[in-house]
Amino acid sequence: MSSIEQLIERSNPRPIKYTLNPNPYAKGSVIVECGNTKVYVTVTVEESVPPFLKGKGEGWLTAEYSMLPSATHSRNKRERNGASGRTQEIQRLIGRSLRSVVDLKKLGERTIQIDCDVMVADGGTRTTSISGAYVALEMAIKKLMAEGLIFESPLAEQLAAISVGINKSGKVIADLNYEEDSSCETDMNVVMTKSGKFVEVQGTAEGHPFSHEQLMALLQCAKDCLNVVFTKQSEALK
Repeated sequence: MSSIEQLIERSNPRPIKYTLNPNPYAKGSVIVECGNTKVYVTVTVEESVPPFLKGKGEGWLTAEYSMLPSATHSRNKRERNGASGRTQEIQRLIGRSLRSVVDLKKLGERTIQIDCDVMVADGGTRTTSISGAYVALEMAIKKLMAEGLIFESPLAEQLAAISVGINKSGKVIADLNYEEDSSCETDMNVVMTKSGKFVEVQGTAEGHPFSHEQLMALLQCAKDCLNVVFTKQSEALK
């Protein structure tokens, strides 16, 4: 066993469940559960694009994220006066992550809107949202093709995300729940394609700085864990 492998304590995700088509009006919809975290994802399609894309013959994909009032132990107030800085950062992450695997020219001049609403938050809400959003997006693309609105799938490859961290014992664990995330020395969110290419890596030392060897262990742990997530996505989409 290599030194990197010795640093990894847990590389399996929490139990994953996808409930497809909870919304009959959306082009694609899913309730994704990862452990106790539960996110409701819908995809809608508008036959128009933002002004900066008009006449260019390509589409757009954007995302919104919100946490429902009862998603945490204490009630969250609805963000009626605009999204908070945290919310804006997360929805931008979701949007650019999905855009990285979409050929926008194949969409035509239409906009795909992805909405991620956190029903229950127990860690990993942004990564669970991304993994669920990919499933709902692929469902929506299949529906657009079946309706003859597009003739070729714009999806380049599968996409998912996971959180990893270094616990107080210096060991790397995957798919952190709230308690683990709150107590970890380092936490990291990894967005990756099925072929193993990284879309985004967000890592911060909350306690002691982490070493290069620990960084490699975090990335390896994320890759191992995401292989399970990709399998779960594929099983759901069948």
